[in-house]
Amino acid sequence: SQQGCDPFAQTQRSKLQHRRARINQQINKEMRMRAGAENLFRATSNHKVKETVALELSYVNSNLQLLKEELEELNSSVDVYQNDSESISVPMIPLGLKETKELDLLQPLKDFISEHYGEEGVLFEKEIKEFMELRQAMRTPSRNEAGLELLMEYYNQLCFLDSRFFPPTKTLGVFFHWYDSLTGVPSHQRALAFEKGSVLFNLGALHTQIGARQDRASLPGLNHAIDAFQKAAGAFNYLKENFSNAPSLDMSAASLTMLVRLMVAQVQECVFEKMTLLRAHNDFMAHLQLAQEAARVEDVYSLVHQTMSQPHVKDYVPFSWTAMVHVKSEHFKALSHYFAAVALCDCPAPSDAELLEQEKAFLQFHVTMPEGPSLRVLLQDPEERRKLGKAHLKKAIMKHEEAMRIHGLCKILRKMDILQEVLSFAHKRSLSKYSEIDHEEDFFETGEAPDIHPKTHQKPEIKSPNFSQVKVTDLFHRLGPLSVFSAKNKWYPARRVHLMRGENGFGFTLRGDSPVLIAGVIPGGCAAEAGLKEGDYIISVNGKDCKWSKHAEVVQLLKSTGKEGVDIGVITLQGSECPKAADRKAAAMSSGVRENKENSRKSLMNSKSASTLLVWSKKSKRSKKSTYSGVPFTAVGDNEAM
Repeated sequence: SQQGCDPFAQTQRSKLQHRRARINQQINKEMRMRAGAENLFRATSNHKVKETVALELSYVNSNLQLLKEELEELNSSVDVYQNDSESISVPMIPLGLKETKELDLLQPLKDFISEHYGEEGVLFEKEIKEFMELRQAMRTPSRNEAGLELLMEYYNQLCFLDSRFFPPTKTLGVFFHWYDSLTGVPSHQRALAFEKGSVLFNLGALHTQIGARQDRASLPGLNHAIDAFQKAAGAFNYLKENFSNAPSLDMSAASLTMLVRLMVAQVQECVFEKMTLLRAHNDFMAHLQLAQEAARVEDVYSLVHQTMSQPHVKDYVPFSWTAMVHVKSEHFKALSHYFAAVALCDCPAPSDAELLEQEKAFLQFHVTMPEGPSLRVLLQDPEERRKLGKAHLKKAIMKHEEAMRIHGLCKILRKMDILQEVLSFAHKRSLSKYSEIDHEEDFFETGEAPDIHPKTHQKPEIKSPNFSQVKVTDLFHRLGPLSVFSAKNKWYPARRVHLMRGENGFGFTLRGDSPVLIAGVIPGGCAAEAGLKEGDYIISVNGKDCKWSKHAEVVQLLKSTGKEGVDIGVITLQGSECPKAADRKAAAMSSGVRENKENSRKSLMNSKSASTLLVWSKKSKRSKKSTYSGVPFTAVGDNEAM
């Protein structure tokens, strides 16, 4: 079975995660104290007690403030997650994993198995323990493909658990506890969707950590980073589209929108870095492209900055994130103007053959047309090119300075040497280019350079999690095929029927596989007299469990019985009467995280494990790709008369 990381191994990252866990617990404690003090404050009429409690409350609140600041600093320890290569890459923002509390499911699941399935719960202790070990392991996933698979495996098992043990109208009565990744505040709910959503969040967070640790000075490293951030965006987006009513801020729609946009921006930044690795030196077109890529990065980071600055988001996003995103949008704007200047000043004027292509590219390069001569004249006149280049550099230098100013305002970013280095390197490079093309006898006033039109050659993709890549077998598949033996179905207690073969056989016809269904009962035959009904499922023949048996196997077992007859175990599903009003009311009251079930069906369908074959015979609108398009029964023509 899969393992998590050793939680005691002292890597930099696990130390962070330990500190995070410690702070989470302290926040939890202070919040309990605050709740107690507030209750006492409301309940007491004694003036002196009120004063003491008010003082206590102010202590608790300031402690909470300090703890939240400490957590914020942790969330900003971006450098721990970066790679160790010598080259300078701008740091990326990774997310810390959500922490959870221990969960003991042994008794609740055993009780449910005996009440709902009529089986002895004690016989399933091994499976329950295996499930709990898997949950324990997924709390500390390793930062690589194996860690991602571990989270996927657990998520897929949760889909099975949902179908087996969570009927639509009641819960198991266990609480799932998870801490908010950004604020450290604990939340708990009985809804399994909260557990599933939190695991999805961690899948996204783990992708961000894998993305941030790549060595982006090489092409393979960049491609891995792009892939990781696209998958992180996909996980957060999937969570946003399929789960609602989350009790914690980090999983609110506003927060997830912000995280998706942040990941898309980080992908766009990697695409720009890829272009700089691949570009041809002194090539006019390549430099125009770089300038437009940089403008695109600036564009997406400005959007992230706006999203982070919204009233209900800015209170819990770490200030250092907002500052870093703001710094990056200014930095990339500066770079777009720098590369425009390099294209104009360092690249030779076009030959007649190149002129048309360059003119066409330059037509769509600026947001508004630069003042002065026509593009054709400009491109062929070195002096005009220098003038416009100088205007671009002037703007670049202003933006570099703005980026450095914002960087200096954030205490946490000031400690980040790498970012400081990148900003000052870019600033100096623009300054030296400016002094190189600046002539002392320049008497013209440097004009205002228009901004560069953003354009990218590789649009970021939001890659949804592909749950089917991790195949799992339903741990509880001994309970029988999910098409029948699920939490939402109810059936009457199993009956044992003894049949003797008459002249015309047993007097019934069979249909389908796992479990085999009695399709018809011949009036007056042995089966009818023994009380078998059309629609009964055969679950055993002569004591042999047949829940998973194929049609042919059951037919064989029945045919091979002698004069002594056969014992058949059957169950009858309780009618699909319309749900009772009380059930409907209970369903309406079961609040908590809501999950759009269509998609969890899809993920179950795709995991092709032994017991999903017959799960969802109803075609979901979107499961065009699903492997089984609804084959719960073999065609009626295969009816076998017994």
